[in-house]
Amino acid sequence: MTALADALALGEGARRQLVELARSGRLRDHWSRPGGLCELPRMVDDFTGRGTELIWLSELVYAESTPGVGVVGLITGAAGLGKTSFAVRAAHAERPSFPGGVFFVNLFGMSPHPVGAGDALRMLLRAFGVADQQIPGDLPERAALYRSLLRENRILVVLDDAASEEQVRPLLPGSGVGRVLITTRRLLAGLEGVRRLVLGPLPLSRSMQLLTGILGERAASDDEAALSRIADLCGGLPLALRIIGNRLASRPAWDADELARRLAREESRLDQFTAGDLKIANAFGMSYEQLAERARRLFRRLAVIPGRDFDAALAAVAGGMPIEDAWQALDDLVDLGLLHDGTAGRYRFHDLVRLFARDRFRHDEPSPGRETITPTVTSWLLHTATTAGRWFEPGYGRPDRPADLAALSTADEAEQWLRANVGNWMAAMRTAADDGRHTLVLDCAESMHWFSDRWLHGPHWGEVFTRGAQAAAALDDLPAQATQLNYLAWVQSVPPSDPHTVLRYTAQALELATRSGAEVQIAWAHHYSQKALSTLGRHDEALDAASRAAEAFKVLGDIDSHVQGLVGIGNCLRDQERYDEALEQYRLARSLVEDEKSGMTPHIAALGRPVVIIRIGQILALLGRRPEALATLNTAIGLLDDLHVSNFWLAQALEDVAALHAEDGRTDQSRHLYTRAAQVYAAAGDSEARDRCHALATVGD
Repeated sequence: MTALADALALGEGARRQLVELARSGRLRDHWSRPGGLCELPRMVDDFTGRGTELIWLSELVYAESTPGVGVVGLITGAAGLGKTSFAVRAAHAERPSFPGGVFFVNLFGMSPHPVGAGDALRMLLRAFGVADQQIPGDLPERAALYRSLLRENRILVVLDDAASEEQVRPLLPGSGVGRVLITTRRLLAGLEGVRRLVLGPLPLSRSMQLLTGILGERAASDDEAALSRIADLCGGLPLALRIIGNRLASRPAWDADELARRLAREESRLDQFTAGDLKIANAFGMSYEQLAERARRLFRRLAVIPGRDFDAALAAVAGGMPIEDAWQALDDLVDLGLLHDGTAGRYRFHDLVRLFARDRFRHDEPSPGRETITPTVTSWLLHTATTAGRWFEPGYGRPDRPADLAALSTADEAEQWLRANVGNWMAAMRTAADDGRHTLVLDCAESMHWFSDRWLHGPHWGEVFTRGAQAAAALDDLPAQATQLNYLAWVQSVPPSDPHTVLRYTAQALELATRSGAEVQIAWAHHYSQKALSTLGRHDEALDAASRAAEAFKVLGDIDSHVQGLVGIGNCLRDQERYDEALEQYRLARSLVEDEKSGMTPHIAALGRPVVIIRIGQILALLGRRPEALATLNTAIGLLDDLHVSNFWLAQALEDVAALHAEDGRTDQSRHLYTRAAQVYAAAGDSEARDRCHALATVGD
């Protein structure tokens, strides 16, 4: 055609028109040929959700292309998330926007033999109407012809289940009006200039909508609560919901509540996700088979980690490999959607993928190592937790760390590790207790005593010290058992307190400590008893217990505990409205926490100082010395803020200051402080105090 234009000596405009007419004429020939090649699969009629994602794709259709860079949508996500169903649904919906045609190619990326780029191009060019003899044999030329057709025609190509960047790069368009949509389990991070959409699990409301849509009329007769439990146990995976929905729909006599109970059993849950040729384990298995052996081994061994998430150091322990190898294997697992990576370098399984990993661990892990992995992980977690806890123990100093434990070089790093991994080391404590490893459990529980003051309202301390007491009893270590029982009394003393339970624990601790001559624990039993007795209004008994504790700590030379004893005496005197005497005790305690030569442990003095100052501020308020009280309480709040401590003491100080402002008519300041106090109380789990402060913050609205 170019030669004809030259022979006719056509001008540039006429020449371009002739070439375009000839090209469109050729294309008209193949648009009219019998269809069916690369046809879109059928669309499910109960497709649900993904409204935001459909808008994303609609915007993609009409997006402006950059010169030389075609518009490409890349849809990624783990197995079972419905990537293909979404792409097919969207392509059907957008078909009117593509008069040149909508074409679909399954690239079989998860199969042992993915479709090569050259073969995919041949299929597409034939579907476009290019005769076989006109399809270039050379891959670059074949790709160039493909791009030229996409540049000039409104065509949508859906490339499903891509395996790699190399597979799809020749299938990407240049600039022009054609569009390409790719689905893949892999991230394909090496692709440049593509618009990415990551599909995640459906929220519960959408999961319910999909499940009831699959069930049709039957959904009206099923128990809604049972269907909600089923939808929740499917974890937001459309494939799981379809399998379960199909099973229920095809068996009218089945009871949804019974199926929900079956799914609730973790050991057999994965087996329930089978319906005809649909099996969710097969979907996960295709990704598993793509992994190198090192990544497979890590994947199945990660199933023994007991918590919901983990870091690379713990993964390396479970995998029995250097951390550098673990990082690479973790990247491979994330790339295939078998793991999710989150903030702060932590990883987690989808619940159903974890069950699949557990199944692979049982079937694929060689038996010699299978029996040792859980004990190894348990030991590592508890030894690391114990080492981390020792950072906060008075006089312990920087704890020695065995070379194979997590690197925790500061107290802040130790605290971060303990908080982030609490689900893991707590579960390891349960496992060790069940296995009779009592010394390991007791050491860990003991190491948590001082750290627990920094996480005052942690919900797990009751279990930690209960297991510590049980381990001490199993070891017939009476002083240690008394110690753990006193720690349990402390747990029950933290507001909102349970004074009767406190007295039960202190009575047991006092009896064991007396039998074994553990004088320190005798003193602590009296100290915790004082708090409970005061709460119960038994003030004379409380003052006697507080005095016994303070004197015993002084005789023992334990200045840290003696200061707490002085505060306890002050509390008892305050409860008896002997305010001047109480103030004297609090000021004596303050002089010790602020005296660097008193012998107090520095970080205990730092934590104790704001508590003592709060008590002084409260007494000053009761004595009517309001300006002094306000200044003193604000000093304590500032100290707690500097220490980044947010607990009951902070909430109480905020509430006290708010009350003083309210009484003096400073409404704005009062409301702000009541609101902040309510937030701190809420975080501490004290709903009654939270509601009280919320109500006071809205007085007059």
